[in-house]
Amino acid sequence: MIDFDADSDADVRSRVRALIVAVAVSLSGLAVGFAVVFGLGAVVVGAGVRPTPLTALAVSLVAIQGVAFGGVALAYLRYRGWGVGALGVRAPDVRELLVVVAGYALAIAAAVVGAVAVSVTGLPVGENQVADVGRADPTAFLWLIPASFLLIGPGEELLFRGVVQGRLRETFAPVSGVALASAVFAAVHFVALTGGAGGRLVTISVLFLPSLVFGAVYELTDNLVVPALVHGAYNATLFLLAYVAFRLMGA
Repeated sequence: MIDFDADSDADVRSRVRALIVAVAVSLSGLAVGFAVVFGLGAVVVGAGVRPTPLTALAVSLVAIQGVAFGGVALAYLRYRGWGVGALGVRAPDVRELLVVVAGYALAIAAAVVGAVAVSVTGLPVGENQVADVGRADPTAFLWLIPASFLLIGPGEELLFRGVVQGRLRETFAPVSGVALASAVFAAVHFVALTGGAGGRLVTISVLFLPSLVFGAVYELTDNLVVPALVHGAYNATLFLLAYVAFRLMGA
């Protein structure tokens, strides 16, 4: 006789375990990133060097998106006995390039919808700390455009789509797996925002929308390069628009 209740309990435990692992891996990436940034900062201060805001931003990107996110993701893959190839890392074919274009358009549209909703409702929003650097020196946004493709997109997608979404998809259905991974990805940005908790939560809610697109294109193609390109192009566009906006305000 089949014990359906036991099977159901086992499924629930498996899903809870997957969600715990996904959150733990995400928090580990942040923790390692902050530790690396703090360590590098201590070395720089100890050497008597006073970094500029742009230099500090560059060090932060390399430490968090590059060293921390990449390192934690690779460590997890090694723990599971997998290589990076298990995540589907390959040159996109023609179909996948079309998905990149469509995904980019959808991500930008999602961001616009979120921005309009915030504007209409008048809700407070949190501001990314990068804006403070850009306000002092708008050229920082120009440096962030190539960084979007070289560090931000690949580093964040490796951890949050390749590892986090990949782990969730072992036990969750496609829609719920993508949604949960997107929620985790958006939530970790809380620490990168300034302002009150309410405003940060509003910004995280808006970020959740393009995050769904990143997750969906990965689910559709099983090629990590595709969401990395979509994410990179999405961020690069936002940084370019921010550069233009700050230049116009300063004109």
